[in-house]
Amino acid sequence: MDHDLEELKRVGGILNEAFVLLRREKERLEERRSGRSHDSSAGSPRQTLIGLGGMVDGLRKRMGGLAQYVGFMTLGLENQAARERALLRHAPLSVPSGVDRMARPLGEDTVRAMQLLRELDTFFGDGFADRIDRALAAPEATYPPADWDAYAKELWREANGGADVTP
Repeated sequence: MDHDLEELKRVGGILNEAFVLLRREKERLEERRSGRSHDSSAGSPRQTLIGLGGMVDGLRKRMGGLAQYVGFMTLGLENQAARERALLRHAPLSVPSGVDRMARPLGEDTVRAMQLLRELDTFFGDGFADRIDRALAAPEATYPPADWDAYAKELWREANGGADVTP
């Protein structure tokens, strides 16, 4: 249990630091945003804030789950702890996909938060660091797509090993 608790402290510290950075970036951009633009194109101020908000919420929920797990574990409630532990291994919602909505260049706090979260690749698994690397390397926002049909075909190709969509 002590080893597990040390690992969870490390994970919680990284999650919290990334959360603070992303929340600060979101607040900074909200202050700079003038008016209520309805532009929903990829990289617009609206989409950038949606992306940041999703990541902030995802990290907040994952930290809450971490606290519940530690609490259940400490209280000896094994069944509840086991359920929370299983959920903890899933990457936080909208991380790193929220970056796909954001205007480039990305803010310094966003980049730093993603670099910190990248350290949790072995905790979350499933190519977490690779997904962060792809999101950070994109030269422009990629979501929402301008052409939904082309986007759906690309998702299908990726899911099917590069095979073209059949008519």
